Amino acid sequence: MRTFTALFAVLATLLGGCTDRPDLQLRLKPGVSTGFDVREAMGTPSMEWKNADGSTTWEFTRMPAGKRNYMATVGADNILREFTQVVSEENFAKVTTGMGKDELRRLLGKPTNTMRLPLKPEDVWSWAYDDVFPREMFFDVTLNNDGKVISTGQRNEYRG
Repeated sequence: MRTFTALFAVLATLLGGCTDRPDLQLRLKPGVSTGFDVREAMGTPSMEWKNADGSTTWEFTRMPAGKRNYMATVGADNILREFTQVVSEENFAKVTTGMGKDELRRLLGKPTNTMRLPLKPEDVWSWAYDDVFPREMFFDVTLNNDGKVISTGQRNEYRG
């Protein structure tokens, strides 16, 4: 019984860091919340970009199991300027032919999965964005060997 209790405690601790905290996310208010508030609600960013104006944009990914990536921009004064869920139809429309993979990552966040097509050679990055059982939707972006977007598409996967 002790082993089971200890195992449960370890799993709860590990899995606790993987979940969204919607109660805390709802309290994040641009212009009011601080960078400390963002990290309390979201955890450690998976990516960080320094902006020309002195602000910093943090990526908080919920991939591959989740369907969301968040971007939080915090000013040099440590005040939250913007907090956005970026895996969206609106952002999919901003993906253009010739866009680089770094710009793509900054726009949509970490993909759900990536796949190399060795015979082409191309890479496909996919973001899961809608999950209405039994259907799961994906937005796919194909990149050439230079890491530039050559095409986009959407697909359904049906689960049993």
